[in-house]
Amino acid sequence: MAEINILIVDDDDMMLRMAEFVLGQNPRYNIIKANSGLQCLRVLQSGDKIDLILLDIQMPGMDGIKVMELIQKHDYWKQIPVMFLTASSDKHTVLKAGQMGAVGYIKKPFEPDDLILRVANAI
Repeated sequence: MAEINILIVDDDDMMLRMAEFVLGQNPRYNIIKANSGLQCLRVLQSGDKIDLILLDIQMPGMDGIKVMELIQKHDYWKQIPVMFLTASSDKHTVLKAGQMGAVGYIKKPFEPDDLILRVANAI
């Protein structure tokens, strides 16, 4: 079975480690972590195959919305499914995520079973 590369982008180190631990239980998942929007773009520029991006919305510097805008402008990157991670349940944020082409969103703090199910459905 092919390995599935999941890029998790979050400035909260504890959230990154939690998501890595939960998703890392699946032997098919290869977890790649980035702690900023800029680091996310560097990973994408490396040319490694990414099958799914879990992208935090609220990050200092370059937030997830700006990262998503840059992803959508790139011919190859825009084909990668993006799921937003958000601590906000604000309807505007959820609506904006959908309008930008996100395949869904996960509310933080997440339930491990919910994360596993949503990631499996997105892939």
